[in-house]
Amino acid sequence: MNRIIGIDYGRKRVGVAVSDPLRIFASALDTVHSANIIEYLQKYSENETIERFVVGYPMNMNNKPSEAATDVDAFLNRLKKVFPDIPVTLEDERFTSVLAHRAMIDGGMKKSDRRDKAAVDKISATIILQTFLDRK
Repeated sequence: MNRIIGIDYGRKRVGVAVSDPLRIFASALDTVHSANIIEYLQKYSENETIERFVVGYPMNMNNKPSEAATDVDAFLNRLKKVFPDIPVTLEDERFTSVLAHRAMIDGGMKKSDRRDKAAVDKISATIILQTFLDRK
């Protein structure tokens, strides 16, 4: 079955989430070093069919791209070169880190575990993807 991949791209780490085969639920998949994300996605695509990428896009409150958007734009260019036939949807990622921390608290995660930035990135990617899936 085809999967949709959610991506929370950061300069150091990338949170990755995946949809279920019916494209109803998003689940955290992994956190990958930014330098290795394309290779990671290539390896993932060897075993699963990727239908679409949903990439979190950093916006300011005035609806203009934030400074981090430059890094995301560079990543998007690489992604489109390596996967030219897979569509990419941009999803506003404002507040995803706040929502990720809230989910961790609500889920009963210990304070020390909530400091794990890799966990925050995975959960943020899941929120980005679930937002997209809910809208569809």
